[in-house]
Amino acid sequence: MITLALSKGRILQETLPLLAAAGIEPEEDPAQSRRLVFATSRDDLRLLVIRATDVPTFVAYGAADLGVAGKDVLLEHGGEDLYEPLDLGIARCRMMTAGRPGALETAARRPLRVATKYVETARDWFARAGRQIEIIRLYGSMELAPLVGLADVIVDLVDTGNTLRANGLQPFETIREISARLVVNKAAQKMQHEQITQLLQLFEDSVRRAA
Repeated sequence: MITLALSKGRILQETLPLLAAAGIEPEEDPAQSRRLVFATSRDDLRLLVIRATDVPTFVAYGAADLGVAGKDVLLEHGGEDLYEPLDLGIARCRMMTAGRPGALETAARRPLRVATKYVETARDWFARAGRQIEIIRLYGSMELAPLVGLADVIVDLVDTGNTLRANGLQPFETIREISARLVVNKAAQKMQHEQITQLLQLFEDSVRRAA
């Protein structure tokens, strides 16, 4: 049995059509169910639907053989213990710095206060830029941090930019283009090579048809 871990939310919504194009259907709609484990139209494949940040951990420790996770999550996780064979080209957005106009210059003579849940990625980005920072870890309402003086800038995912504009913020720099990636457990790749290679080919075909 092959186990595929999927992230809840947008990635799940955009992965299901790729699976359907490959002839793989869950036994019920995961978006409408409270269940976390789903049989599929293939006897040798089941789905786990879990938090996005947990997908790399489930795959790395072998609780799932494969997973679909955003590149943002993989950057924070590290990813050294996973294979990342395929960019699925879905759930596209950008990881960016953003803040009030002029925020970077205003804080030029002191450590920059950065609000984000992408702590490791932000540290690496600003370190390479030679900028000293103070990290403020947040998990939601990121755009509020500069408005109330909690932080100078944020590091977050940006899709259309409408939320930034609605809150008087502007994007500054793109740290990374983000999309969902297929990741594979290294041991499973060796032990179940034939089945996993077949699934990878099905995903590649679905991505090619969707392009």
